[in-house]
Amino acid sequence: MKRFKKILFVAAPNTDVTVSFKRTLSLAKHNQAHLTVVDIIDRLPPDLLRLITVMNPIELQEIMIKERLSQLEKLVKPARKKGIRISTKVLIGKPFLEIIHEVLRNHHDLVIKSAEGKGTAKQLLFGSTDMHLMRKCPCPVWVIKSSKRKQYARILAAVDPDPFNEEAKELNTLIMDLATSLAMQEQSELHIIHVWKPFVESYFRPRTAWLQGGTDWAAISERKLHKEWLDKLLTNYSLEAIDHHVHLLKGNAGHVISKLANSKRIELVVMGTVARTGIPGLLIGNTAEEVLNQVNCSVLTVKPEGFVTPVKIDE
Repeated sequence: MKRFKKILFVAAPNTDVTVSFKRTLSLAKHNQAHLTVVDIIDRLPPDLLRLITVMNPIELQEIMIKERLSQLEKLVKPARKKGIRISTKVLIGKPFLEIIHEVLRNHHDLVIKSAEGKGTAKQLLFGSTDMHLMRKCPCPVWVIKSSKRKQYARILAAVDPDPFNEEAKELNTLIMDLATSLAMQEQSELHIIHVWKPFVESYFRPRTAWLQGGTDWAAISERKLHKEWLDKLLTNYSLEAIDHHVHLLKGNAGHVISKLANSKRIELVVMGTVARTGIPGLLIGNTAEEVLNQVNCSVLTVKPEGFVTPVKIDE
């Protein structure tokens, strides 16, 4: 697995961190990584500051920090005794901004947190902070859904091989490195999906009926080409040691990936969220947005090397 050296775990209030923290400890131990556990509190609103007369507002903020820090220390104490290197910290401000600031200042290479939502029919699994991080955090972000299972039974790696796109190649490599390593570590069933959309068919079929035979032939040729690209990517991995299934499917990527994840009862999706680097403020890709809004499982999201976050340290 990619060697993580500095892991940042977010112990946000009002979320169940039991499962996510156990996974974080296991990963930190496996990688011999330094683990930083943080909590975030809001800045005192200006209106409230004017109302406080019995105590200095700075003192009140310090009391809040001290209380949260004490809670973090109780959380990490058993792991420290087992030899895991852990530090604790309380950040002040808007959660997603302060998490990204912490990543930028201290060069963390993985962020892990519990999902904010429940993933029910009335509530999405990923909350505002989750989505901001998956859009803008420069390092991989692992958002974990609460579960009684200790290991993932089924993992899905969503790849999009394209030999003419170097950034996509690097992103696919990172996705496969993480997914295969986790599948071996947890003895999971690994599903690998590549969704392709036929260019000729989508362009010509709505316009002329007489090209029916031609578009069918072109679609067969395009599928063969995508299969060659996918096969070439997979030759870099020793998949014979993993219970794996490869899916080469046609259609809208966001819809097809979500449908497969739900039908196969996938418990972790490993995927990219943006496909281009060096563009500050680039919005999350349509495929990733659709998948994140429809799946009901943990998600490990990655970005290509060189991704530039729109968040600046001086914000």
